Amino acid sequence: MVRAYILLTVEIGKVEKVIEEIKAIPGVLKADAVTGPYDAIVEINASDLGELTRKILHDIHNIDGVIDTTTAIVVETEE
Repeated sequence: MVRAYILLTVEIGKVEKVIEEIKAIPGVLKADAVTGPYDAIVEINASDLGELTRKILHDIHNIDGVIDTTTAIVVETEE
C-alpha cells in the first residue's frame, strides 16, 4: 500500500468544485482547501506506485481547474 499527499494548484474560483470531484476518486482519504502556496491538499491511498501515478495523471490532472500537482509519498521510518 502506498499513501501520499498531493498538493494542488487550482484555478481561481474552482477550488470547491475540484475538491468535490477529487473526493469521489476511490482511494482518496481526505481533500481540503488550504492557505499558502497551494490551494488544496489531498491524502490518498493506492495499492502501488503504478496505481498512484494513474490516479494523479488520469483522474486528478483531468479535472477542470487543476493547474499543477506536487506529490509527497509517505515513507515509513523505523522507530
